[in-house]
Amino acid sequence: QLDLVITSYSIAQRYEWLGDYCWNYLILDEAQAIKNPGTKQTRAVKKLKSLNRIIMTGTPVENRISDLWSLFDFLNPGLLGNQKEFGAFSKKLKNHPKGYSRLRKIVSPYILRRLKTDKSVISDLPDKVEMKSFADLSKKQIVLYQGFVSDLEKQIEESDGIQRKGLVLSSLMKLKQLCNHPDHLTGTGEYKESDSGKFQRLREICETIYEKRERVLVFTQFREITEPIRFFLETIFNHRGLVIHGSVAAGNRKKIIDIFQAETYCPFMVLTLKAGGVGLNLTKANHVIHFDRWWNPAVENQATDRAFRIGQDKKVIVHKFITRGTIEEKIDKMLDDKKELADQVVSQSGETLITEMDNKQLMNLFRLSL
Repeated sequence: QLDLVITSYSIAQRYEWLGDYCWNYLILDEAQAIKNPGTKQTRAVKKLKSLNRIIMTGTPVENRISDLWSLFDFLNPGLLGNQKEFGAFSKKLKNHPKGYSRLRKIVSPYILRRLKTDKSVISDLPDKVEMKSFADLSKKQIVLYQGFVSDLEKQIEESDGIQRKGLVLSSLMKLKQLCNHPDHLTGTGEYKESDSGKFQRLREICETIYEKRERVLVFTQFREITEPIRFFLETIFNHRGLVIHGSVAAGNRKKIIDIFQAETYCPFMVLTLKAGGVGLNLTKANHVIHFDRWWNPAVENQATDRAFRIGQDKKVIVHKFITRGTIEEKIDKMLDDKKELADQVVSQSGETLITEMDNKQLMNLFRLSL
């Protein structure tokens, strides 16, 4: 007789005997793990039998409204119809006079929402201040950026279909790398501070952090720039820093976290969003820097919450880096709009939205606006 089983999503797929029981309660933490109804992981979890079901998540809608359907298909199958029916229903919501209120009316009886900013929920959690930190392109970045966009315009005019979509997505990635540092795009060079507006902005912020002997987490979506950022920050803090990305083994990851959380001063940690954005407790840091932006505000917020969580005793300052006049500034506007949609229980993939733009809209997005 088992009173309690605590397991992971991956193990739940392998241990078929879990499906032999009808559990009194089936509780999912970080339930966005079953947002994709087609994955083996989601199908395995939904096969488990229980009398009652509870899910916990800070991001019920990460990329698109179908995320929400999959969660409710687990909680209360049929409430939102089948996947095809819900898809047809959700497409009409945006232009409906009542907007998303019809969907909220259906799901709200099943949702208990609690925000960290609500002092009645967590009375002793300090404030969080979010700010946009703007950087200017260096002369080298401007030349490379304008040349890249000029070549891209010709390629887009000559492509269509899947080829065009692939070209747009790869160009988005390359321009984001260029905004980080020219050497990030080329894969060569010494990552000179003078060649990158972001590196110069990073110095300004981190020198102030070091003066106060505070600590900072720096998030990037790109593994390949984690080490150059670490080397650069070590010249500012005069201390060795830490790095966590997808190739860091679980055992080593725990050691790294313990070092950072110790009383001995360890000023900074550089993390990739995917590897370091969920499940880590890093409350010794009270500064968070998003060196480059992710498509999904919810993913960024989860990364910020590595520092902004129970156990934090200082005000948390969040810096979101944006390079002026570039695609980053335009994406930032899209993220703001997307957050408003997410707050209305719906969101759309930023990448999908951009690939569906016509050529004129695309070039307006890509062009440098100085």
